[in-house]
Amino acid sequence: MTLARFQEDSYLRELDAVVTAVDGEWVECDQTIFYAESGGQPGDTGRLQLADGRQVEVVDTGKGETPGSIRHQLAAADHGIAVGDSVHMEIDWERRYTLMKMHTCLHLLGSLIPVPVTGGQVGVAKSRLDFNLGDHVIDKDDLTARLNQLIEAGHELRLESISEAELDANPRLVRTMSVQPPRGVGDIRMVRVMDVDYQPCGGTHLNNTREIGPVRVTKIENKGRQ
Repeated sequence: MTLARFQEDSYLRELDAVVTAVDGEWVECDQTIFYAESGGQPGDTGRLQLADGRQVEVVDTGKGETPGSIRHQLAAADHGIAVGDSVHMEIDWERRYTLMKMHTCLHLLGSLIPVPVTGGQVGVAKSRLDFNLGDHVIDKDDLTARLNQLIEAGHELRLESISEAELDANPRLVRTMSVQPPRGVGDIRMVRVMDVDYQPCGGTHLNNTREIGPVRVTKIENKGRQ
């Protein structure tokens, strides 16, 4: 299992780690600040600095085959990294911070539309959520105004946790139908946007909604059922 330091502090930009596995261009370490692609949020990019001063580009981050495993995809397989090597990690912070803004904003968006979430995608330039709207009607201008009100109100975010049994007893906490919280890796990580939203989530988030800045709902599309 890789210690996911980004789940403790999304603002960590650098970290020292030790390589625990190498498979071609994929490298795994004992701990990481790189978010692994999941739940509609892309994996982090950045670089690893080796003991000899060389820097190797990390082009993607994904989950390994075993629970809790996180793997870093390097730009090439001839990187010369071996198990036991020490590396200094540095994420592409500007990209990560933008994704944190987007992901946090999607929590706010979901709180304003009281129907099940069926999917979504977090991106640097734009993001989206999919809903099973049914007869529920939404207006993009009204939604934009209410979304920016939540942002400007400066709601704090807090990380909490509950047991799997507690989550099973409160299934309505899971808003996203297409992504279920991971099982078998300990307590479930919960994200609380104070007075706004509370749900299980393993993504990276801001400390306060005011950091998001102004946003705009640009398009609402009906893609058919759900």
